[in-house]
Amino acid sequence: MLEIVVKTENGERHVRVSEGELAGLVRRIGGDGDRFLVIQRIPDLPDVFAQVWHKAGGDYTLEYRDGAAVRHFQATAGSPEVVIAAMTGWARQEAGWQSGATWSLLDMGPAREVPPLALGEDERAELEKRVREVLVGGYASRAELAELAEEYLVTEDRRPVSRRQAEALADRLWLERVGEQAEWQGETDPERLTRAFAALREAGITARENFTCCRNCGRSEIGDEGGPDARGFVYFHTQCTDSAAAGLGLMLLYGGFDGSSDTTAAVGHEVVAALEAVGLRTEWDRDPGQAVTVTPLDWRRRLVG
Repeated sequence: MLEIVVKTENGERHVRVSEGELAGLVRRIGGDGDRFLVIQRIPDLPDVFAQVWHKAGGDYTLEYRDGAAVRHFQATAGSPEVVIAAMTGWARQEAGWQSGATWSLLDMGPAREVPPLALGEDERAELEKRVREVLVGGYASRAELAELAEEYLVTEDRRPVSRRQAEALADRLWLERVGEQAEWQGETDPERLTRAFAALREAGITARENFTCCRNCGRSEIGDEGGPDARGFVYFHTQCTDSAAAGLGLMLLYGGFDGSSDTTAAVGHEVVAALEAVGLRTEWDRDPGQAVTVTPLDWRRRLVG
């Protein structure tokens, strides 16, 4: 699999696609509402991406940015094969991947300076603390972190952080976290959790990570997430993620779609078994009215973007 995220004009998001899947997405574009796609690395890096635009019957416009607007390049291709080769090479970070096309440097205009934040030390510390909490949780994209940073201190008569300032702050903290995770070795506990949830879905249990903002919203919305044959569910919401990221373990909420305590208990047993199968420890007294807690838990979730 390629360590990229592919985003299409029609709103699709494909994570870690194969070379064949990337080729299929490139060949597909050209119709109304589906004329371009953008690929980003995993983890996403500021101002690092490749993209292609194509209208059926015309050439392909291929671009990539290499860390800054002053390093933004463009090429034209007459066939999807040239685009596929370039994008696959970019995704694999192959030396000389650009050689199949003729590139020119695009003038994106002068870089805009971002004014420093006009915040007191307490407000700055509070803002960075909250952005870091969500960042360590590992589910937010750079864009979502920037939105959080922009809105977090907003009051009825004050908006102290501009969009550009928020993006700069989010990117700085994001890159710090990318540097930290470069030192991680092997499978992490959140990756084990994802593996357990995948196994539960295969077994007919609707399993969702970082799902909704709270227990009430989760309970009201989880029924819409599963297929017609789903027997039950398990999920954790964003407050649970915050708790896990703070080193306090992870609470899992579960149940049966028929509402019976017997089904809920059976789902609880399946959840515990799936977690233990991937090497995670749980605390649960087998009471269907009590949550399952995953603890101890080393919450190091790798960023995607």
